[in-house]
Amino acid sequence: MKPHYWAIVPAAGVGKRMGGAIPKQYLEVAGKTVLQHTLERLLSVERLTGIRVALGAEDGYWPDLPCARHPRIQTAPGGQERADSVYSALLSLEDCARPDDWILVHDAARLCLTRGDVLKLIETLSDDPVGGILALPVTDTLKAVDDAGLITGTPDRSLIWRALTPQMFRYGLLRKALADAAEQGKLVTDEASALELAGYQPRIVEGRPDNIKITRPEDLPLAAFYLERQCYE
Repeated sequence: MKPHYWAIVPAAGVGKRMGGAIPKQYLEVAGKTVLQHTLERLLSVERLTGIRVALGAEDGYWPDLPCARHPRIQTAPGGQERADSVYSALLSLEDCARPDDWILVHDAARLCLTRGDVLKLIETLSDDPVGGILALPVTDTLKAVDDAGLITGTPDRSLIWRALTPQMFRYGLLRKALADAAEQGKLVTDEASALELAGYQPRIVEGRPDNIKITRPEDLPLAAFYLERQCYE
């Protein structure tokens, strides 16, 4: 049997760097919340069998989203850290996902994801033994600094890529990697780092530069600009 493709969206964060009372995934951009935009982009990918959204225990905004009752979307309890939310969503899939099914983990705050990038990731990695991530090559000159803010070196930027999402790995492999990292007390900031800790080498798939993540207030008008431009592409 061919593997199924599932999406997981960790959406339990509060977005402290935004400095507002409303979690960043529920801020409005171009007439919709960030999370609504993100989920609509994922729903446009027919290859995805279902989507699990990991929510905070006190999330009172989710029921008001138009997509909250979509038949392809279900929720799971969110955790303290991103890895906890992803692992919780993986557990919620254990009755319907097979070990060799693919899991695509996507940031709730990356609302400008294109259907084309998701399909490119799927098509590139469908026969890969490990999986991989969307990423962008670094174009700026990078500087390594010490605790005093003094430059200690200039890394070779040709070897550095910026990690994006989705990040795509087999269900069984990702679940074990996250469980092992937690057992070892290792804090992983993305799914690829969990696989790296387990000794694997995920593949890089170049994505689009407009796949930005809402982190600071100034990101909101930039996202609105990209959303408007994408309507005409």
